[in-house]
Amino acid sequence: MSDTGETRVTYEQAREQLVEVVRQLESGNVPLSTAMELWERGEKLAAVCQEWLDGARARVDAARPGAVG
Repeated sequence: MSDTGETRVTYEQAREQLVEVVRQLESGNVPLSTAMELWERGEKLAAVCQEWLDGARARVDAARPGAVG
């Protein structure tokens, strides 16, 4: 899976970090520049989560009887 600028993260780690980013953004207590940085970080974390989910889906599909490939 891709990373988020640090070491490789698991789905669970990326999701926890994304939840924290959303919490901070929803609080409304961050300056605009920080909010923009959080938004960008959240987009990267969401992409990491989606990659993990897509990979899991591909593995499940490949394991199904009658799967092509």
